[in-house]
Amino acid sequence: MDFLKVNNYIEELYSSTNKINRKTYQDMTELKDFIPVVDDDVARYLKILIMIKRPKRILEIGTSIGYSTTSMATAVKSFGGKITTVEYDEKVAKQAKDNFERAGISDYIEILIGDAKEIVPELEGGYDLIFQDADKRLYPELYKECIRLLNPDGIFIAEDTLFPVIDLDEKWHYLIPSIEEFNKLVVNDSRVDSTIIPIGDGVTVIIKK
Repeated sequence: MDFLKVNNYIEELYSSTNKINRKTYQDMTELKDFIPVVDDDVARYLKILIMIKRPKRILEIGTSIGYSTTSMATAVKSFGGKITTVEYDEKVAKQAKDNFERAGISDYIEILIGDAKEIVPELEGGYDLIFQDADKRLYPELYKECIRLLNPDGIFIAEDTLFPVIDLDEKWHYLIPSIEEFNKLVVNDSRVDSTIIPIGDGVTVIIKK
């Protein structure tokens, strides 16, 4: 299967129906120096998954300017869910907050600013869904905590897990060993079921038994 051809077909198909896509969101954002946000297909996937699962409590690790958060929040507002999102960079977090206010979804989002290595271990459990898209070196380090925080039958989604096999810009190659370690942790964990979906740069979907 020609995945590039497939992806181009899908994006063209949805281009006229997306109320906001990644490019538009980034163009509307005043701050221009930030970690890349998720692709449009991943944003759509998150939204659909939330509409199916209807999670009341969501944890996001890695806010950036809030594109994925916004996509999820537009889904949770229909049933009163709440998103807690963690962002390391204070300036980027402020921009995300401005973006949430502009989109009218601030009431559904709590932003925690600081190092996820310090914040996540201090959180109380009971999350129905966790989405991780932060520094890839944190993936294996925070895996145990994410599983602890997740409810039974909860869903854990990790972005960029096909870094080891995609045509990755050389400047990101130093992150590959961490993703390899994370992928092996997931596959060999008897407490979960999982699979990797080849959208974006690879999305791992994990369900806690």
